Amino acid sequence: MFNIRQIPLAAWIGLLLTGLAVICALFAQWIAPHGNGEIVGDVWAPMSSAHWLGTDNLGRDLLSRMIYGARITIFIAGMATALSFSLGAILGFTAAVVGGLVDTLMSGVVDLLMAIPTLIFGLVILAVLPANNVTLILVMGILSSTRVYRLSRAVAADINAMDFVEAAKLRGEGLSWIIFREILPNAMSLLVAELGLRFIFSVLFLSALSYLGLGVQPPDADWGGMVMENKDGIVFGIPAALIPAAAIAGLGISVNLVVDWVLTRTTSFKGGRD
Repeated sequence: MFNIRQIPLAAWIGLLLTGLAVICALFAQWIAPHGNGEIVGDVWAPMSSAHWLGTDNLGRDLLSRMIYGARITIFIAGMATALSFSLGAILGFTAAVVGGLVDTLMSGVVDLLMAIPTLIFGLVILAVLPANNVTLILVMGILSSTRVYRLSRAVAADINAMDFVEAAKLRGEGLSWIIFREILPNAMSLLVAELGLRFIFSVLFLSALSYLGLGVQPPDADWGGMVMENKDGIVFGIPAALIPAAAIAGLGISVNLVVDWVLTRTTSFKGGRD
């Protein structure tokens, strides 16, 4: 039985930081003291009781921008992760179970996509497609799904050779049953870890695209875009670019701590059950 006292300190830190980011994302318009694009003071004003994190390069409240940026960052990264996880896992399982020409063709296409540096490939695609959130989600999700595919196919190939899967095939079960009822439950531990890594990768990928000007477009901004907007202030000792950069690092670390705990707990549970 699950006992809350057994949660380690590192997992608590990850849960609290991740939960704080999610709360900011869900309730941004009620939590933020000012509007997303509202100019409320001087350019790069210092931290004060009126503006806890100071202002940005246009005089907008940085705390409010951080809160709204959390919503955009988590939404786009989360949707891209869900797409990459679903697409990569299903195609990887299908290739491993069906095998033959289907496996060869799918793996060849994936290898071709993986041979191209992800950031460069994303920049080329986004340079010719409309710049909006839907395009970002599709590009990020499809490019990231190649990594999920490789892991899913490798795991499914091992499970597919086991006796209980062969028994299901002899019973006449269809492809969907084999994938979702036989292989998926036994591959879940590794996929949970991959899910967390894909989310972190999506956050970093989105931040890189926004920093280069092909991610979230003004007046909206994710945390990576906020770093780009305020980077010139670093020369003058202004921390407006460092705060969103620290938020990106903090979110990545906190999600990784949670995933490590979930993976450890799942593995321990399986070992105890067996």
